[in-house]
Amino acid sequence: MSTRKVMRFKPILVWLVVVLAVALIASPVRAAEFKKEYKLTLNVPSSFYWGMGATKFAELVKEKTHGKINLKPYYSSTLLKGAQLKAAQMVAKGVIDCAMESTINIGPVIPEANVFHLPFFINTFENLDRVENGQAGRAVFAAMEKKGLKGLAWAENGFRQLTNSKRPVTKPEDLKGLRVRVVGNPLFVETFRLLGADPVNMNWGDAVTAFQQGVVDGQENPVGVLIPVQIFNYHKYATFWNYLVDPLIFYWNKKQWDSFPKDIRKAIMDAAREAGRFEIALCRAGLDGEKSIGVLKNEFKFTMEHPQPVQFLESKGMTVSFLTEAQVQAFIQATQPIYKDWVPKIGQDVCDKARKDMGR
Repeated sequence: MSTRKVMRFKPILVWLVVVLAVALIASPVRAAEFKKEYKLTLNVPSSFYWGMGATKFAELVKEKTHGKINLKPYYSSTLLKGAQLKAAQMVAKGVIDCAMESTINIGPVIPEANVFHLPFFINTFENLDRVENGQAGRAVFAAMEKKGLKGLAWAENGFRQLTNSKRPVTKPEDLKGLRVRVVGNPLFVETFRLLGADPVNMNWGDAVTAFQQGVVDGQENPVGVLIPVQIFNYHKYATFWNYLVDPLIFYWNKKQWDSFPKDIRKAIMDAAREAGRFEIALCRAGLDGEKSIGVLKNEFKFTMEHPQPVQFLESKGMTVSFLTEAQVQAFIQATQPIYKDWVPKIGQDVCDKARKDMGR
């Protein structure tokens, strides 16, 4: 071959060598782009259904990304030193990678999330599913994106029920004068004031001491909290009234999320949806007939320790009251002023979308 022909092929040979070199090192470079650990914050212990859902999410992320994403849950709000209302801000800033948090905790940053906390508005599992998977749910996720948060999937803490040490509560008058521990969201405080109770915002450790000393009479929480905290040690009466619901959301720092390759995003999204389905079934088990118990058994090969929560609470000496339609209407009428004040704060548009999702 002549020197001229060799010179002609030299650039092509150089180009081929470069392409081959890039191909050989591409995988190690991509692997090196991932952090050794991604931090997930949530504000309950691992023993709660919520905590079990976070554990499942971390396991599924590792499995579905083939070990590329190592997600570590930090339970009991340890990353935030108990300041759980700051979770959304810290994830948006990238200080924490992701969260599995309640709409209650993101409500101060994402007002649209408070659509779930309007009293006696979304009061069945069917309505909740329609809202989360409908226009209103998408509106909440869109609002999160504007704040630098990528919503991945829904999970659940559950409908919040009332317990107290004084008497059965079946009508608004029964709440008059009761001191009730509530979460820090002002919508909760206003709701109980309207019902004649004396709402008190305090952390759970202080609340337990207050129950024991008789300083606080009651509290409101979902079944997935009532059982692990052994509420029957402090309260004799429970009212299952589904007065509002406490959904959970898996969400990620949006900037970091957008930087992930498509296959990693899909794997994490699939993991969130599967973990959400598992955790929702935990929270609903025994409260929706055999449906959620069947999901746990057939899809996840999981058996509940207490598959019938109402019967379990009754076995511990609690009196559990369920409200009739007429009794629920009395509570709805008593809490109507909340809507005048809060619908504008939440957003008329998202509230209208929720009503439409529910067929109202």
